[in-house]
Amino acid sequence: QLACPLDLGCHSVIFRRLGFSRFNMGISRDSFHKRRASGGKKSIFRKARKHEMGRQPAMTKLGEKKVSEVRVRGGNIKFRALRLDAGNFAWGSESVTRKTRILDVVYNASNNELVRTKTIVKGAIVVIDGTPFRQWAEQHYGITLGKKKEAVEEPKIGQARAAKIAERAPLAKFDEAV
Repeated sequence: QLACPLDLGCHSVIFRRLGFSRFNMGISRDSFHKRRASGGKKSIFRKARKHEMGRQPAMTKLGEKKVSEVRVRGGNIKFRALRLDAGNFAWGSESVTRKTRILDVVYNASNNELVRTKTIVKGAIVVIDGTPFRQWAEQHYGITLGKKKEAVEEPKIGQARAAKIAERAPLAKFDEAV
């Protein structure tokens, strides 16, 4: 049996010949490190390939917009958002999408550390500025959201606009909290 000077186990010589080492591992998207559906180990039969390469996560923070460019396969360019202060958000029930400011990150199911550091990831719950959606509701339904009922003043609008708003009135059903 071969002696392993670094005590890496009996397969260390084979791993070194294939170009693998415990000390220079990168981020990889291969599936060789996973087991088969039966539970058996997959044997490593070739070196890592460039197309299996992974990169560090962007870990986008809340702040003034800062985007870096990353050269990728084929000479193409991807954009990594390092900091963002705005985004495109949808009001699903009304089928309306508007660009608006992100005010705060309030919840993340995966990690509370991401909330504390205000990291924006998929699935994070964020607080946004509702002004674009409020303006849309006022223009589309003639309803001012977020204000008390008695404080609302009726703006002057034309007959055609008033007819269109009256036609949409039955569809304007919003939650009391809105």
